[in-house]
Amino acid sequence: MKKHYLCKVMAKYKPYRDDTGSELPFPWLINLVLMIAGGIETLRLRFWSRKPRHTAEKTLRDILTISRDTVYGKEHHFDRILSATSPEALFRLYRHFVPENDFEALRPYVERHKQGEENVLFPGKPDMYATTSGTTSQPKWIPMTHKYLNDVYGKMSHIWTWNFVKHRSRIFGGHIFPIVGKEVEGYAPDGTIFGSVSGVLVRDIPSIIKKHYTSPAEVMSIGDYAARNYTLMRLAMQHRDVTLWATANPSTILELLRVVNENIDELIRDIEQGTLSENFLIDDDIREHLKAYMSPMPERAAELKRLRKQVPDGKLRPKDWWPQLQYLSTWKCGNTKIYMDKYSDAFDWKRTYYQELGYIATECRFGFALDESTESVLFPHFHYYEFVEESEIQSSVKHFLQIDELEVGKRYCAYVTTYSGLFRYNMNDLIEVGGHYKNTPTVHMVSKVNGIVSLTGEKLYEPQFIEAVHEAEKDTGIKTKFFVGFADVDESKYHFYFEFMSEDITQEQANDFAMCVDKHLQQINIEYESKRQSFRLHEPEAHILLTDAYARFKAACMKDGFRDGQFKFNLLMQDEARRQKFSVIERMFSGQNRLSEKLFEGAANLDNRIDERRKNRQKKKSDRSARRAARKKKEKNTSL
Repeated sequence: MKKHYLCKVMAKYKPYRDDTGSELPFPWLINLVLMIAGGIETLRLRFWSRKPRHTAEKTLRDILTISRDTVYGKEHHFDRILSATSPEALFRLYRHFVPENDFEALRPYVERHKQGEENVLFPGKPDMYATTSGTTSQPKWIPMTHKYLNDVYGKMSHIWTWNFVKHRSRIFGGHIFPIVGKEVEGYAPDGTIFGSVSGVLVRDIPSIIKKHYTSPAEVMSIGDYAARNYTLMRLAMQHRDVTLWATANPSTILELLRVVNENIDELIRDIEQGTLSENFLIDDDIREHLKAYMSPMPERAAELKRLRKQVPDGKLRPKDWWPQLQYLSTWKCGNTKIYMDKYSDAFDWKRTYYQELGYIATECRFGFALDESTESVLFPHFHYYEFVEESEIQSSVKHFLQIDELEVGKRYCAYVTTYSGLFRYNMNDLIEVGGHYKNTPTVHMVSKVNGIVSLTGEKLYEPQFIEAVHEAEKDTGIKTKFFVGFADVDESKYHFYFEFMSEDITQEQANDFAMCVDKHLQQINIEYESKRQSFRLHEPEAHILLTDAYARFKAACMKDGFRDGQFKFNLLMQDEARRQKFSVIERMFSGQNRLSEKLFEGAANLDNRIDERRKNRQKKKSDRSARRAARKKKEKNTSL
């Protein structure tokens, strides 16, 4: 009975049919291929997730066995660890001989690989390096082995793409719009490439799926950030049947929506004529390559013009230009919700399935979300995981827990051991357990551990700061576009930077708003309240930012070498270098005010000087007239 009812519902509700009655074709061949490849890997995931502790032991033994004869394996006694006869002994010996690591601890070994040395962290050399920002001025070069790219990344991708089909069976009946990093950004000293792992995987994806991409990988080689975004949307919007939009960072969605509405006339003209605007800086060889992906589409351009006239504000949204969009996939956890809320009305959520991208990072694919929740399913047969309870994160003595020891509702810091030479690697992420997949915990990202700031023991969390700002908005009626907070150790206070919706907000209003945020922080966090009441924490200081402050900051970071997918930005942090960047934006704003004040002051002084000179001239003129009159009177008296 229930099954019959569901069939009737699905027969009535067809998200693949647009308002005109046009239907997406059913991609039988692609779905069959994905069902076989993804179905097999899904069965393996289910099997290994039933006994997570046993799986953890198997995975750790496999990783250590592969690397036992390497430099790192010999230095850290992998042979001795592998002699353990029980899971408990194996885990204990691993903790004893191998320290918890960050990248700086592993950097010397990675540098040896970069110089061409083999068998340092793992047998042979890596296939590539994935680069990302580090805690020092030097980027992190995360090695990626052939086994990890093929047996971990590749097989996890089979599950990921098959999961798309399970939720929207015709998703590959149209064009797909993934935004990934540049596949090759350069070469290590030994000639090994470094770049984006996702870019390499897209490069190697089967042609049966690749032909559905809206743009080729060459677009990501466009150096100018604005030009790249314009080109992405130029190539994507020419297709009415885009069905999948996937990008890690929700802020990218906002930026691309802005690009569309700021350049809509140019976009429509390019689509109509089959051209690529000359207003953007794009290398000639890339322009030449992209010609094959563009042709005049006057009907599509006419449709966009018509749609633009129909929307009240003249601003087109994805639900307008892509009426058959089946799937949107981004990060949804942590502080990303602040960006998601800003485009909530831009999509037709009855048609578009919005899924958490998953707990993924440059270092590893920790897990994927497989349903509509924000929970990521872990892959215990691909990684060995360890966890430290939130209360022990700052402790010098940590108690490491196994995957089967986690409790729903509790928060932990995550550590991972991979097939790519990361051993007991601190992900520096605070995660929360939300449920289980079979018997294996599912997790979601809360914040970076450095999203927890403590100047005097208040342990202020990024989500608490976000909540306090939103409560202050309700109390005051003042709305923000963007905000960020920085802890100042020297002055024992927080600096709150705000970009307000209204540009008429005065400094006095900003100060009052900051104090309202402060009030709510005291209500939310009792330790913060205690430190404020005892004057160990001073009043926060408010700063007003220029319009589009976040976009300016992000664009600057892109120019500095960040890739969009790895641009992870905390809204609460203790980072003087980043604070100085925002201070520059704030000083520019203050400087404009000061300049305006000086101009007005100068103008007023000039007016005063002119008036004074006018009065002096009038006085001199009057004096001259009086002297002339006196002289004439004297002359007249003399003549008499």
